[in-house]
Amino acid sequence: MLFQSEFHEADELAEQRQFYFDGYMAKASEEERAYIAERFESVRGRLGEADPLLADATSGWKLNRMGRVELTILRLAVYEMKFDEEIPEKVAINEAVELAKKFGGDSSAGFVNGVLAKLAA
Repeated sequence: MLFQSEFHEADELAEQRQFYFDGYMAKASEEERAYIAERFESVRGRLGEADPLLADATSGWKLNRMGRVELTILRLAVYEMKFDEEIPEKVAINEAVELAKKFGGDSSAGFVNGVLAKLAA
């Protein structure tokens, strides 16, 4: 849902969230849907704080020129590292790298790992 939001205007997000739940999360419980919706809103609500952190850590890269897969993964990881006390920093980094391996290009995992290592220092 976070990745999908990169392709839509803010006024379309409610409709896109419903599309996501009706399609990808059709078999999810109401509790799971509520958790995902809350997490999505929390991450989106912190982009104003997370994006400057990413911009500083990715010297030479403008966020609007970054691949949307990598940007989405980094935003989620920064949220987990800086604003979610339940997820250990190392776990957030590891999960982000695994997502980059699965959904990104050949160099995505290394890029994500390098950026997050700068933020963890």
